[in-house]
Amino acid sequence: MRIIVVAILLNSAFLLGAERVQVKIVDRHDSEQGYSYTIPAQIESTARTNIDCSAYPNSASCTGTTRTNGTITPPRHISYSVRGATFTLLLPDNKVIVVNCESKYTPRGDHINRRSCRMPIVDNIEAEFNKDNAKLFWPVSLDGKKIESETYKIIGILDK
Repeated sequence: MRIIVVAILLNSAFLLGAERVQVKIVDRHDSEQGYSYTIPAQIESTARTNIDCSAYPNSASCTGTTRTNGTITPPRHISYSVRGATFTLLLPDNKVIVVNCESKYTPRGDHINRRSCRMPIVDNIEAEFNKDNAKLFWPVSLDGKKIESETYKIIGILDK
């Protein structure tokens, strides 16, 4: 009985804690004006090399061949009407997630109540996914210890 309770508690802690995942920004667009965002084309390539070597008493003879297969997925005809920063994120399992962030509203009493969304200038970042949000994290210091973040709304998830 005790083992079952511990297993349930560990499973609950895992579900509540968000895990950071390495993602790559494969496309980005930013505008304070409304625009139509279309998911970009995807290119996938696979290479295979075979080498056959045979050794003789004083020499070696090797031959090799390389075969490359590739697929290109054209731009998706799905477009989103958005404003602000929009990114297409590539996950390790090759899923594509489109996220968007409009400027944020924060009353401050100085007549400037909006701020632009923070945007990474690097392509390889980390993300935490929670319901329909993606919190993006990226380094902003030379030693990589200072991290900036911003929460984006997920507007589309596409399989490979």
